[in-house]
Amino acid sequence: MDSEQEPGQEERAIMPGADQPALAGARLAFIGAGVMAEAMIAGLLKHGLVSPGQVVASHPRADQRHRLRERLGIETVEENVAAATGADLVLLTIKPQVQAGVMRQLHGKLEPRQVAASVIAGASIGTLGRGLGHRAIVRIMPNTPAQIGDGMSVWTATPEVDEAQRERVKLILGALGEELWVEDEKYVDMATALSGTGPTYVFLMMEALIDAGVHMGFPRRIAERIVLQTVAGSANFAKASGKHMAELRNMVTSPGGTSADAIYQMEKGGLRTVYSRAVYAAYQRTQALGAAQDDD
Repeated sequence: MDSEQEPGQEERAIMPGADQPALAGARLAFIGAGVMAEAMIAGLLKHGLVSPGQVVASHPRADQRHRLRERLGIETVEENVAAATGADLVLLTIKPQVQAGVMRQLHGKLEPRQVAASVIAGASIGTLGRGLGHRAIVRIMPNTPAQIGDGMSVWTATPEVDEAQRERVKLILGALGEELWVEDEKYVDMATALSGTGPTYVFLMMEALIDAGVHMGFPRRIAERIVLQTVAGSANFAKASGKHMAELRNMVTSPGGTSADAIYQMEKGGLRTVYSRAVYAAYQRTQALGAAQDDD
């Protein structure tokens, strides 16, 4: 394994046969048809990975079921068990607040051949397995940019999920942006704090920069436009360069220049420490949520 590879990352070279794509004929059930489920379904349809006839979604509200049928052409049902019945992949796209009730409804209802994939924050594989009475479990941590196909999803699975089934999950998550398989579930908890919660840190930083621009005298819409492009361009440049962040920072930090003065104030204010503490606090909260869900 490459020494620079991410912790737990596994090199995968699973390629579906040209005559039998991994998702061909697979039936996908989305338990809970909210924002994330809608983004996932739309991404799959946009990339031609599935047809509307392969997808069913459950939701308690009739207006949401009707809207999804009209927009995406998929089948929608009210009952979670009805959606899961006969599906190859059952995706739990629900909020943690309703997890316990959904687990009770589905407990013992899934066949051994079915895979249950969860995007529920903090819900461990152990909690999911016990709640469902099922062993083939995938745990996923996506993030908000997945809604526009530019997200980061970190995931793992139990040994009962075979390579063909993992390839299905990989393709689904690829429709949402980038995906990263990890061997150890602890990295999913870490990703919850780093990438799952990550957009919050970035949005707050952007808000602060825009406010600073307004304070200097920019109209807010102009400050917002400048900051949005600066952040997007910097991220794309860093990704394309492959350089260490410190090297990139040094490239734009001239001795006695504006960047040097700005960095001095950031370091003086403990910016690195604040970020570190924020991420670790999110990590601890993730573990606490998992423990609480396990108790329930």
